[in-house]
Amino acid sequence: MRHNTGEKFLWMLAGVGIGAGVALLFAPRTGRDMRRYLARVAEDSRDRLVEGGQDVLEKGKHALERGKSVVDEALDFVERGRRVVIR
Repeated sequence: MRHNTGEKFLWMLAGVGIGAGVALLFAPRTGRDMRRYLARVAEDSRDRLVEGGQDVLEKGKHALERGKSVVDEALDFVERGRRVVIR
C-alpha cells in the first residue's frame, strides 16, 4: 500500500515538473517584459477609469443643472397659482 502511495506521489511530482517546464517554454514574455506589459495595461486602465469618472461627473453636473431648472419652473408655477388663488 505504501509503495502505491509513493509511486503516485512521484508521478504527481513528475507531472508538476513537466507542466512547469512546458509553461516556461511557451511563456509569451520574459518576466521583465511581462511586468512592463502589466504596468502599461494597469496605467491604460487607470486612464480609462479616470476619463469615465470625468464623463460621469460632467453628466451628473448637467443632470443637477436640469434638476435645478425644473425645480425653479415648478416654484414659479406654484407661485403663479398662489397669486391666482389669493386674488
